[in-house]
Amino acid sequence: MLILALAASLGGCAGSPRANASPAHAPRIVALMPSFAEDLCAIGAGADIVGVSEYGKSGSCARTAPAVANFASVDAEKIVALHPDAVVGIPAQRILTAPLRRAGIATVFLRDESYADIFADVRQLGALSDRRAQAQALIAKMQARTRQLQSSEHFKRSARVFVVLQAQPIWTVGPQSYISTLLRMAGARNAVTQLPRPYAQYSAEALIALQPDAIVAGSDTQLQLLLTREPWRSLRAVRDRHVFILPDPGLLERPGPRYNEGLSWLIERLRPLST
Repeated sequence: MLILALAASLGGCAGSPRANASPAHAPRIVALMPSFAEDLCAIGAGADIVGVSEYGKSGSCARTAPAVANFASVDAEKIVALHPDAVVGIPAQRILTAPLRRAGIATVFLRDESYADIFADVRQLGALSDRRAQAQALIAKMQARTRQLQSSEHFKRSARVFVVLQAQPIWTVGPQSYISTLLRMAGARNAVTQLPRPYAQYSAEALIALQPDAIVAGSDTQLQLLLTREPWRSLRAVRDRHVFILPDPGLLERPGPRYNEGLSWLIERLRPLST
């Protein structure tokens, strides 16, 4: 069957999918990551979404779908009651979704760490929802917009940027993350050159020693309330007022179809530091 074959090819399935999962049947999909919900909406598969994560309602068309998970937990009973044909998550959620696989629900795990993963995920979700053509059209549109944004920018230097995912304790992005790629596309570079994972905790002492040229953070970090405290007040970027707060963190933090809006925002803020 379509969903079982796809789940197996993507390295994530268990048991048998629901018997009515076939190319003629619009699949019922649970998206455990907000970016996957956005991807499905962008390719016209929003009606297939029957469950999302807590944050999957914002930025997507799945506002009425029930919340069945967050990154740290999955409500298996609630998901089973939705009778999904497939549940889509990331490899880090494999343990959390074990009860679903025991219940015979197909699970698919997609990586969402690198820039290339953005397009791979859209392509794979297009196959899962039987919207391959729409997925390919979206990929072409996103890549064309990226080329357009980059073609008008010429930089003499690369500002060193520290990205704040969480302010207390400090979490940031490593060079392997797709956000680092977006920084390069924006004419800047990640101030953090070594980190064991794409996203990890960072020490206050290391941040002070790093002294980045600029800081980028989402409004959800509440960083603006901490700038008079250590380690932030000891940073040259804070004293020079090179702290940029993104009102909608999802534009940068979600590796989905809106990433070009995040890239455009970065270019606009970082251009004065990179010319």
